[in-house]
Amino acid sequence: MHDLKIINGNVYRQGAFEHTNLYVDDGLITGFSKEERPSKETYDAKGAMVLPGFIDPHVHFSLRVGGHTSADDFRTGSIAAAYGGVTTFVDFLDPTDTVEALERAFESRREEAAKSVIDYKLHATLKHPKSALKDYVDTMQRLGLDTLKVFTTYSDSGRRTYDEDIERLLELSKEKDFLLLAHIEKDALITTDPSFTHEDLAKSRPSESETLEAFKLADLVRKTGGRLYMVHLSSGNTLQGLKDKYADVLNQGFYVETCPQYLTFTRDRLHDADGRLYTFAPPLRTKREQALLKKHFDDVHSIGTDHAPFLSTEKAKERLEDIPLGIGSVEHAFNILYHTFGDPLIDKMTMNPAKRMGLFPKKGTLEIGSDADITIVEKTGERTIEQDHSACDYSLYKGKTVSTRILSTVSRGRFIIRDGTLEEKQGHWQKGRGIHD
Repeated sequence: MHDLKIINGNVYRQGAFEHTNLYVDDGLITGFSKEERPSKETYDAKGAMVLPGFIDPHVHFSLRVGGHTSADDFRTGSIAAAYGGVTTFVDFLDPTDTVEALERAFESRREEAAKSVIDYKLHATLKHPKSALKDYVDTMQRLGLDTLKVFTTYSDSGRRTYDEDIERLLELSKEKDFLLLAHIEKDALITTDPSFTHEDLAKSRPSESETLEAFKLADLVRKTGGRLYMVHLSSGNTLQGLKDKYADVLNQGFYVETCPQYLTFTRDRLHDADGRLYTFAPPLRTKREQALLKKHFDDVHSIGTDHAPFLSTEKAKERLEDIPLGIGSVEHAFNILYHTFGDPLIDKMTMNPAKRMGLFPKKGTLEIGSDADITIVEKTGERTIEQDHSACDYSLYKGKTVSTRILSTVSRGRFIIRDGTLEEKQGHWQKGRGIHD
């Protein structure tokens, strides 16, 4: 007798839907059949989509920056994620420049993340390094981490990693089997004028800074044969240019993530009465750039949300430099994007991030032997988003039109959300096992 069966669902396997029943034992998927088998527990999907649990490879819970802390900690953020169908997320260690600081940051973040109700991994984060890079990578991997983020900007706060070190890290990524993540903006083109208000954000961080720096790093990927994952690509100009100039490495060594905010809003929102709420980095782009991004959506490898909301009172500052940059998206990413892109979205939130983050085939797919991480999604017809479970006091997605609803979220065979109701459980840290293409 099985532990759980999910019946009458349209099960997504290997890029196609199949009307079948799915069976779970000891937290793993153990079978599929057209006929019902005995089970201790039955969930009737009633024709809904049965999808692999979503993976958000880019969140910032309990993010501390500029004297502010993001509104969601690991408990509230993971609950919001679960309501959005997310069964695994990847957060970040605080930036460190030595192996000793890396070890301290790891222990501190593990303690904070223990409050999560769903599974999680952690990215190491490097700032202008003082330790030897090989020693830093060796320590990272000894701690069970296999992804490492760097910044090509923020030299003013000491977070930038420079080209020579990025090239060496790309060489090491090939040699030692890890993935390098990069926040990509050309530092010399970022303007931090103290007179700027939120309406100047796009001027402060122009799209050219992203595009030119992305080309430079794509050149380094081509040169070294290393692997780099570009977080939060914001401009269709950047993606078009990568397609034109770097087709040989695009999503074959240089992987591209974008976020729902760049596919939903444009920079004119910065001039609205509530424009301060639309401040994040990179900033929103023009309607033309967004149209290009949508046009080339097939060339986006993964969706990450960059979830980091701050309270409206913290955003209500006159000077741009006093406003904490960030947005909350983790609960609404799938519903918002599925309404526009349909089924091609699915792999970008399941299999693709699972592969890049070293989670596949344990996660990101519905196959025998995989974790029973399952998201059940109902097609509703057009409706508007009304609820939000983040600890933030607003959501930019409320009132937006969508056509799906997350009914239930299952993590390792346990319901976290069952028909819209939270059944709080304990998430597990996912130790790195190497990045395998």
